[in-house]
Amino acid sequence: MGVNTKAIKRRIKSVGNTKKITKAMEMVAAAKMRKAVEAALNTRTYASMAWNLLVNLSKTEKTQLALLETRPVKKLLVILFTSNRGLCGSFNSNIIKKTALQLANPENISRHRIKNKELAPNEKVEVDVIGVGKKGADFSHKMGYNMIASFTNLTDTPQLSDILPITRLAIDEYEKKHYDKIVVAYTDYKSAVIQTAKLRQVLPISEFDLEKMIAGVNIVEEKIDSKNKTNNLELNDYLFEPDKLSVLKIILPRLVETQIYQAGLESSASEHSARMLAMRNASDAARDMLSELNLNYNKARQAGITQEIAEIAGGAAALG
Repeated sequence: MGVNTKAIKRRIKSVGNTKKITKAMEMVAAAKMRKAVEAALNTRTYASMAWNLLVNLSKTEKTQLALLETRPVKKLLVILFTSNRGLCGSFNSNIIKKTALQLANPENISRHRIKNKELAPNEKVEVDVIGVGKKGADFSHKMGYNMIASFTNLTDTPQLSDILPITRLAIDEYEKKHYDKIVVAYTDYKSAVIQTAKLRQVLPISEFDLEKMIAGVNIVEEKIDSKNKTNNLELNDYLFEPDKLSVLKIILPRLVETQIYQAGLESSASEHSARMLAMRNASDAARDMLSELNLNYNKARQAGITQEIAEIAGGAAALG
């Protein structure tokens, strides 16, 4: 029994050390989560109003502005937001599975929806990926997609300056007609326990997809009727100076940047929430394991003591 109790004791020490690590990681993730969630929620109202503005701008003359031009999809670009590290539960696997499922049949995701109509894509669609996070880059290599760029140095709470190289690359490639459609794949933050994997079109600017995105944004101040006020604005309600075309050429790229930036913030908040929950579950599992190991240790120790007493009693009886 001595060897058995020693093995259990070593296991208790090992599990106890693991529990300390997971608890510390949970506290770190919780601190990062609060900061990331605050950043995501603070920009949602602005992002929602920007998306509403894009809905109205998408109704303007598409032939004069490259970012509004809709054409049959021959090449598709996916901006995939994942994390650089693991230990965050199903965060990465959910968005990767969702993206893989959609890209398994890219003809479906490449359809343009325009006022209840669809512009069908070509029979064969080429897919390229921009990987934001090491896990997304690993996915692209594994699935054999051409990855044109990889961004793995984003901070825990991305700033707009961190996202600008991604948005500039996407906008430039679309304006040069290297791609006919650009989609962002990210995880939308709902709560600390609920995050939803989503794919949304960012280029060309589409009224249909923007309205879906707006519907999916949970504005913190839902009770305020500001949403109806912004949604009711029509293009004719805006005053453009010096002229509409000059203003749109400047504002449309900024609004596209807002969409991608918000996707990055939502993904960051979701990642830290998932990691905090995963580490909490690991700490709870370690605590339960420690309780069971201590019980087994006490049983083994008691059995050893009982056996020793029995042996002493047997020896005394033999001598008597």
